[in-house]
Amino acid sequence: MNPLTPKPVPVRRVTLYSRPGCHLCEDAKAVVARVARTHALELCEIDISGDPDLERQYGHDIPVVAIDGRVVARHRITDADLVSRLCAP
Repeated sequence: MNPLTPKPVPVRRVTLYSRPGCHLCEDAKAVVARVARTHALELCEIDISGDPDLERQYGHDIPVVAIDGRVVARHRITDADLVSRLCAP
C-alpha cells in the first residue's frame, strides 16, 4: 500500500429510535444530517410506535441514538457530542 494513499474511512451506522410527532426526535435527526455532511455515516431511523418491545425499551427515552449498535444518547445530542462519539474507537 502506498503510504501517501489515505486510509479508507469506516462508515459508522447511526440508528435513531424515534416516533412520529416527537420534536426532540426531529432535532436529533437534524443533528445527524448536519454531522453526516462531514463524517462518514449511514442513518437508520426506526419508528418504535409499531413495536411493543421497542416501546417498552425506549418509549420514555426517545430519541435514542446508537452508533454501531451501542446507545450513545437519549433525549438530546449536540453536533459536537455526536462527532466526538463517532470519532471514538
